[in-house]
Amino acid sequence: MDENPPFVLMGGCFCGGVRYRSKTRPLNALVCHCRTCQKTVGSAFNASILFKDDAIELEGGIVYYSSSPILERGHCGRCGSSVVARVRSRGWTMVTAGTLDDPAQFHADAHVWTCEKQPWLAISDGLPTFEQMSPKG
Repeated sequence: MDENPPFVLMGGCFCGGVRYRSKTRPLNALVCHCRTCQKTVGSAFNASILFKDDAIELEGGIVYYSSSPILERGHCGRCGSSVVARVRSRGWTMVTAGTLDDPAQFHADAHVWTCEKQPWLAISDGLPTFEQMSPKG
């Protein structure tokens, strides 16, 4: 019996045109409350999982756009689901937790950019919170 089974997360967009699969454990999992994430995913926050670029296999019709000088976001060109974001300068790819085949696999490490959190949203899960970005990236 394998003592360290492979860690795999799989997911994709709403229509199935974009799929991804992880090959290693993530670097972190964050809940971001910044306005850019709110606008991009159409919700009060964006729960995402960060991987090194080479740890994620992506396939399908992803359309990318630059949402900031360092961040490039990708969505399905057919259904519009927000699926990934890339920090090219760091070699990182983030997948949105809502696109996981099993979203219960998402376990956040912290809340970031809480200075832009919606006032009607209470953070009560006991996780660390950061006014801006976590020191871990």
